[in-house]
Amino acid sequence: MIAIVDYGMGNLRSVEKALARVGHSARVTRDPTIIAGASGVVLPGVGAFGACMANLERFGLVPVLRQVIDRGTPFLGICLGMQVLFEESEEFGPVRGLGIFPGRVVRFANGAVGALRVPHMGWNVLKRRGSAPELPHLAGVPDGAYAYFVHSYYVVPRDPAMVATETPYGVPFASSVQRANVFAVQWHPEKSQETGLKVLANFAAVAASRL
Repeated sequence: MIAIVDYGMGNLRSVEKALARVGHSARVTRDPTIIAGASGVVLPGVGAFGACMANLERFGLVPVLRQVIDRGTPFLGICLGMQVLFEESEEFGPVRGLGIFPGRVVRFANGAVGALRVPHMGWNVLKRRGSAPELPHLAGVPDGAYAYFVHSYYVVPRDPAMVATETPYGVPFASSVQRANVFAVQWHPEKSQETGLKVLANFAAVAASRL
């Protein structure tokens, strides 16, 4: 069973339905015991970084998220669920994140984006970086595949080697990252049709392989 972390924000049911569509059982929950016992954990998110961290603290979810990541449970962060894995965000901040990865979350700068709109919303390309072609989460996803984005902020990892894909939007930004058992994407797999379903199926397969 894959646990979808319910902290009051995010496309929870959409992610659950997308996983069901590729044949895998998922449960939306904020019960730390269920999350700790899951074969895989998904942290989705839509909204403000500070509100996300406040809700994770309020529902007592921070310790179990650290626990499952530390012990190697397959973990997928989506959009805001990717951003909070880093040390801090400048959104209404700085605001401290979970600090799982070194790096910051910054806003698209008007000067860098130019005439492009913020938020970055719609379909954009995923360009592979480094060893990304070998990642099981991206198996069957061609370089140059398109995914659906909705965000005004993006992560700047301190270690560029963890960047799996980049996407251009005025500046090239990290659209997915990977480190050990954690894979996280700035885009929305549940809205990204064939590309998103493939990544969710790959993640579920990684989780199932650990049973």
